[in-house]
Amino acid sequence: MRAGAEATLARVVNVFGAARPHHVYLFANRRANRMKVLVHDGIGVWLAARRLNTGRFVWPREGSATVTLSRAQLDALVLGLPWQCIGEAGVIMVL
Repeated sequence: MRAGAEATLARVVNVFGAARPHHVYLFANRRANRMKVLVHDGIGVWLAARRLNTGRFVWPREGSATVTLSRAQLDALVLGLPWQCIGEAGVIMVL
């Protein structure tokens, strides 16, 4: 495991006690234009990174340490789409 993955895994363990199988942990930088995704796939962990050239990831409010997302919301968040507006059948609703 590389140093970046070890540091991210250590942060997950510090906050949640352990990285749980079949869970995804997301981290964003202060500008919210970069994201790290730590995935525990049941066998091991892997780390991916995503950077937006324009715009920002829509992130939960500061007071929220954890947020549970549906699969459609996670897919939208990683793509930089407004994940809070995902409705039934994974359709983005305009509010």
